[in-house]
Amino acid sequence: MSVVFKWSIRILGFVSVILLCVFWLAFFSPRPKNMTDPAVLAGDGAGIDYCVLPTLDGSGKQAVDIPKANTPGCAYKHFPLPILSECTEPIVEDGSDIRGLWEATSGRVGHVERVEQCGARTVITTAGIIHDMGPNSTGGVTSNDTEGSVLFTLGGKEHCIRTSASAIWRDQKLEFNAFKWGPVVVRRYRDGDQLVWEYADGSVTRMNRICKLPAQHKTPTPRGRRIKIF
Repeated sequence: MSVVFKWSIRILGFVSVILLCVFWLAFFSPRPKNMTDPAVLAGDGAGIDYCVLPTLDGSGKQAVDIPKANTPGCAYKHFPLPILSECTEPIVEDGSDIRGLWEATSGRVGHVERVEQCGARTVITTAGIIHDMGPNSTGGVTSNDTEGSVLFTLGGKEHCIRTSASAIWRDQKLEFNAFKWGPVVVRRYRDGDQLVWEYADGSVTRMNRICKLPAQHKTPTPRGRRIKIF
């Protein structure tokens, strides 16, 4: 057996171990305990007028007073109530007000998302997932959640890939850094009356404000290959 072949086998083994570790972290590592108020998840957020925004005058709770929200499992079952409804902390000085319910008119046409803000905290609810980033009373500042797409089911349990990102305002743009210290993977910012969403794949989606959740978005459409192993 040649030296080159031996080293090839070792390198292949090393790479295989690294890939297995990454796969385990992505699909099997434990997620944080979900501290979302059960009443919020059980409630119906589809009937709210999202053109009526909360007054952020500092008279109520601060962002840090409210527990961190997470996606239940791989997706919520129906569009939940707002996470930050009791928070009145003014948006940080270097931030921009992008609150509301938004529907895409270009790019990912038909995409709908709810954006909540309070202080330095931002919560985005869309397509079955709840991404909560910023100061809170129970967890870290990154989303530390899931992308929501189910790759496979194992023993009847859904497995979706883990994600984690911070949300930091830079030049009036909300930038999402992967794992807090990684590259910017998403940007959201105002352009006139529109909300612009730039994604890591180079796509740009423009959204207009809407007041009511479209009926087809109340229950999220299951996503992913959903391969059944057993």
